[in-house]
Amino acid sequence: MHLRLKNLFAIKGYSVLVICMLFIGVGISITSPYIPLFLTEDFGMSAGAFGIFMAISSLSGVVVNSLIAKHSDSGMDRKWIIIFAALSATIGYASYLIFNNFFILLIVVTLFNGLAAPVMPQIYAYAHESANASKSDDKTFAMSTLRSLISFGFLIGPLCGTLILGLAGYNGIFLGTSILYLTVASLVFLFLNRHKAAKSNTKKRISSGTSWLKNREIRLPLIAFLFLFAINTIHLIITPLFIVNELHGTYEDVGLVVSICAGLEIPIMLGLGALGKKISNHTLMMYGCIILVIYYIILSAATQPWQLIPAQLLQATFVAIVMGNGLSYFTERLPTSPGLATTIYSNGSTIGRLVGSLGGGFIAQLVGFRQVYWVCLGLAILSFVIFWKTRPQEDKDITTEYSRSV
Repeated sequence: MHLRLKNLFAIKGYSVLVICMLFIGVGISITSPYIPLFLTEDFGMSAGAFGIFMAISSLSGVVVNSLIAKHSDSGMDRKWIIIFAALSATIGYASYLIFNNFFILLIVVTLFNGLAAPVMPQIYAYAHESANASKSDDKTFAMSTLRSLISFGFLIGPLCGTLILGLAGYNGIFLGTSILYLTVASLVFLFLNRHKAAKSNTKKRISSGTSWLKNREIRLPLIAFLFLFAINTIHLIITPLFIVNELHGTYEDVGLVVSICAGLEIPIMLGLGALGKKISNHTLMMYGCIILVIYYIILSAATQPWQLIPAQLLQATFVAIVMGNGLSYFTERLPTSPGLATTIYSNGSTIGRLVGSLGGGFIAQLVGFRQVYWVCLGLAILSFVIFWKTRPQEDKDITTEYSRSV
């Protein structure tokens, strides 16, 4: 493992990308717990207005990501895309400190959050191209390691956010995140080389970019990923409420369940990334769906909070598979268009989270917390069926040979 990690840092620019992803993870995790509180309590938004605000600002990122993806693999310099996106994030977070009108803040945040959305997909695409240029044969491990830094940021970010909030209030929270993104832009400007798509591959890349929606092998797995991201978001929203209201647990039980899952995600994510040479990412996605089915059977039958604690090993494994290897899944299927592949993954996660956040609360209010888990169970089974139907030919051949031997 030590040698493999050492080889990752032989990839040009990888050490800078590691720092950037860590800063982005910390920045997001500093603000994400407090934006709802700030907008509803200090800014004065209603819960409905806050939902509209977050939905519009999230969808703007999907739109911009989609537009950038069409061109980022056909000659645009990824370095400048990343710098521009990071600077947009800097302005977007700083705008919370400046504007006091709902509509003005909505317009400004929607604009700059949308322009900031490509920062992570383009960093992933830059890393993928750098790995190719450095002739690395460990791209899955490289990508999952980068993704694990976002999770690591979420381990330390909330603590940093609590300290900053106590010392400087919401001004410190948003200013601190703006400074982190400004630092990312500065590091990319100073230390990363320019990255342009090879002109000889331009036509091929544009072709793959315009036809992916018609490609069943991309379109159907994307639907499965939408389901999986929605399930994960529903879990984050509903499980704390389920523990307190249905299982009559305490807030300490909620914190224990969440922290155990978060703590397990990173080592599992790194371990699964290291297995990239032995197990295909598509096979891992099917395993992830099976794990998810088992997990939600446990949740739907749970009667005591402690029963959820050992089950977090299953949830952490699922999250590690989808978050860590999901990115490599799409880059493998679109190897000549890394910008498009990472954008598909990023947009899928954004839309899935939006669907999960809106749908989870509605279903819980309609039929109850425990029944939400049965809905998630059905979506997990449907996702498995989609992955099974779209598995690559080599996986089908292995399955056929296994069936014959049995």
